[in-house]
Amino acid sequence: MRILRLWAPKLIGDHTLCYIHTNHDGFTCINDVQIRVKFARAGENTDCGEFEDAMTIVLPPDADIRDGCFLNVQNGGALLRWSEAEQTFKVCTAGFLGVSEKVEIWKPIRTAVLTVSDKGSRGEREDTAGPELERLAYLMGCVTEDATIVADEQTEITSVIEEWVSRGINLILTTGGTGLSPRDNTPEALMSIADKVVPGFGETMRMETLKYTPRAFLTRSLAVIKERSLIIAFPGSMRAVSQCFNAISGALRHAVETLTGESSECGGHHHHGH
Repeated sequence: MRILRLWAPKLIGDHTLCYIHTNHDGFTCINDVQIRVKFARAGENTDCGEFEDAMTIVLPPDADIRDGCFLNVQNGGALLRWSEAEQTFKVCTAGFLGVSEKVEIWKPIRTAVLTVSDKGSRGEREDTAGPELERLAYLMGCVTEDATIVADEQTEITSVIEEWVSRGINLILTTGGTGLSPRDNTPEALMSIADKVVPGFGETMRMETLKYTPRAFLTRSLAVIKERSLIIAFPGSMRAVSQCFNAISGALRHAVETLTGESSECGGHHHHGH
């Protein structure tokens, strides 16, 4: 799917390339001009009043964008999210919009984040890794519905995860408890409830982080499947979370879609390569 037209009467009509971002007040801007950003399908009338004060992204007729869907512009472009209530795209990641650029429509992935930390659960340490996982996941179209901190006790870990699985959360990200100390119990907790193990996630994370530290192979990060949920255990530091997430992010959405039987687009059109 490609962008067919960028139409903004307020900004002198047609554009072939523009930069979309937010200003200091959080409002959406095109080339530094505050403006709403809407979409229309090819053949729809964009000359009526509701489009006059907006930038309209014209997409193919089969584009099916619903509330909460993400529009991912490839080749370093922007990531936008549609709000049905406000009838506008919100900017998730600033970037470029260009006519003929490839785009994907992403259905939001229901996500939850669990921080495993004895000190964190007692309020003795600020959790930076959990929020970083939420931020990185959002840039992949994953919307965090729940986040919590538990002590490094296997029963506490499994209790929270099983509750999230029962709610239909399709992606569960944990951070912490993957080391070698007696109190590192996350892998054991995940294995105790797993229907399947997905070894490639842990392998890829260790391979990537070996570039940064020779001790990377000591982490016991892994991923498992329980019912329709993919559960991935990350290390406990914010830096390691960032490195590991970036290592596996390219296949993350495809993995969840395969598990759940969903397409990458709300309307059922899949544009990922195999």
